[in-house]
Amino acid sequence: MRKTVLLAAVAAMALGAGPALAKKQLVIVVKGLDNPFFEAIHQGCEKWNKENASSEYACFYTGPASTSDEAGEAQILQDVLSKPDTAAVAISPSNAPLIAQTLKTANPTIPIMTVDADLTKEDAALRKTYLGTDNYLMGKKIGEYIKKAKPNGGTICTIEGNPAADNILRRAQGMRDALTGKEGLAALAGEGGWTEVAGCPVFTNDDGAKGVQAMTDILAANPKLDAFGIMGGWPLFGAPQPYRDLVGPLKDRLAKNDFVIGAADTIGDEVAIARDGLVTALVGQRPFEMGYKAPSVMIDLIEGKKVDDPVFTGLDECTKDTVDTCIQK
Repeated sequence: MRKTVLLAAVAAMALGAGPALAKKQLVIVVKGLDNPFFEAIHQGCEKWNKENASSEYACFYTGPASTSDEAGEAQILQDVLSKPDTAAVAISPSNAPLIAQTLKTANPTIPIMTVDADLTKEDAALRKTYLGTDNYLMGKKIGEYIKKAKPNGGTICTIEGNPAADNILRRAQGMRDALTGKEGLAALAGEGGWTEVAGCPVFTNDDGAKGVQAMTDILAANPKLDAFGIMGGWPLFGAPQPYRDLVGPLKDRLAKNDFVIGAADTIGDEVAIARDGLVTALVGQRPFEMGYKAPSVMIDLIEGKKVDDPVFTGLDECTKDTVDTCIQK
């Protein structure tokens, strides 16, 4: 009997100690769990957890099931902000205005930062810093590769993701600026020799299959199209075989720079696709680094330390000739 009472007392003490021992959560909210890019962020988050097992903080990764679920991401953010163990949040806004409104409504007292994608300039004060790619520079580099391949210009179609995703819009602007030598053009109508064809840009909501279908439709309507500027790698890493089936017959044109494809990211099958000569150039982000660095940045914000804004994670540039050395190790 005394042994039973003693065991019960020990169990009660353990249960009572549970909440005190629970780790504070450094939450990363991404656009969708169905995207390999964000899974790389997840792996970075998990590496931080393994290396900081004794920390009072834990990195927690979450997001809606689909990258097209903008409302779901906003709801998850709202839920996360209501939890007492949430110490800081890093969010990748799918719909920047919607996430900004969610933050305004919640009015959180904990540090908020953005990762991978930022809020608009008008709403930047709602977060402490942005960690991720210099998206304008990324788009500019894509544009520079396209322009180098076809210096006299031509017709082009831009493949984009979500029409309200600030990071994608910045990339597209960078590409247009690089192609034309002019800044701020919303569409190209002959500037620098480049014209965007009817129906472009195409917004695919980060869906690889939709991206390949969009490219198929545009090529059918414009068989003499000169270039694609793909602002995210969705068609290549999200639907690699359909992409290969579509672009394979254009391989000789790509080799001669008669046709050009500049695309974002270097994940999944993308580097192998570059090795096979089915894309002119890739300009890749470093999502693993984003996930790995985000917890430390959040802790610095919690502790009131000075944090740069923005914190850029760099770019990798890959062509057929550099695929073996282009990715940062």
